[in-house]
Amino acid sequence: MALLIIGGTLLYHWVGTTEYQNEFTGRTQKLAIATPDEEIALGLQSAPQMIRESGGLSRDASGRALVEQVGSRLIASTAAKQTPYQFKFHLLADERTVNAFALPGGQIFITEALFRRLKSEDQLAGVLGHEMGHVVGRHSNEQMANSRLWSGLAQGVGVLLSDGQNNTGMHIAQMVAQYKVMKFSRDDESESDALGVRFMLQAGYDPEALIGVMEILAEASGGAGRSDFMSSHPSPENRMEHIREVIARERARR
Repeated sequence: MALLIIGGTLLYHWVGTTEYQNEFTGRTQKLAIATPDEEIALGLQSAPQMIRESGGLSRDASGRALVEQVGSRLIASTAAKQTPYQFKFHLLADERTVNAFALPGGQIFITEALFRRLKSEDQLAGVLGHEMGHVVGRHSNEQMANSRLWSGLAQGVGVLLSDGQNNTGMHIAQMVAQYKVMKFSRDDESESDALGVRFMLQAGYDPEALIGVMEILAEASGGAGRSDFMSSHPSPENRMEHIREVIARERARR
């Protein structure tokens, strides 16, 4: 039974996903959704619920206009303009949750709680550029495929390790699967930081501002000391170091 589950999961991951060479990252990905049009449809379908759960769109008309203006400048100045994605930038009314996120296909959100903490247009560009990185990196799509793979493998390995009297083997397998999926997510964050730096430079923004965003996130999350282990995001401190390296590399290429 266990080997059938493992074998079936691997076979489905092989034949039930689409292989894609990503022009923005240079990586070959296994995707759950084949086409950008399907990603766009999923994002548009999910956007209204995300807006409702965040208290609706912000009533700050000037804030909404600034978010849209900076997002439009980033799109117009970068290769993201050549993609089929329907980018739209939203300022959410949520004043408590310091957050920004992107849905597949180009719907990008930032909460008022984060927006109000930003000190410059360049920092806003850093946040939005990072989220654009998730879209063109097709991270949500890839995560769906990876989550399905590791969940299936965990189930099979759990059956294989269980002795019929306790579920220790299943728990161990599930923990390993959870760690693998979180590791993919942390890698996605680092990749999006790098793409955000690239987009900022191309649009004429100061990429050093993204380091300031990390300082804001560190303060909002309670400061230093949080471990990366079993976390879906690298710590802001580790992200700062990585961003500095990316800035130096990108500037050397220009």
